[in-house]
Amino acid sequence: MKIQAERPQGQNVVTAYGPGFVTINAQTHHDSLIIGHDRVLLHWPVKSVSELNVTDLSGLEKNCDVILLGTGLRQVFPPRAILTSLMRDRIGIEVMDTAAACRTYNILLAEGRAVIAALIIE
Repeated sequence: MKIQAERPQGQNVVTAYGPGFVTINAQTHHDSLIIGHDRVLLHWPVKSVSELNVTDLSGLEKNCDVILLGTGLRQVFPPRAILTSLMRDRIGIEVMDTAAACRTYNILLAEGRAVIAALIIE
């Protein structure tokens, strides 16, 4: 799906997404990645929720209100230990499919929220 949105100056916005890709600021990516208003970490090594561990999400919470975890084509919750660890550290996380995470990221970004999206691309 292509998204037509106003791009806030200097911020990273999801401009399109679909099976196997996410486009950020008109640049298409086919590997899992992490996006924030001020950063894009390409080639995030996580290919599925089953590969995810706590260290894959560590450090993302700095200057961040919430982490959105896009789990691919379907919403799949990570192991309880990961969610428990994040909650213990008072890190907000929302789990959804990657398409929903892209839409939610743009909405929260437009509201001026400090949001990070960790997107698994299958």
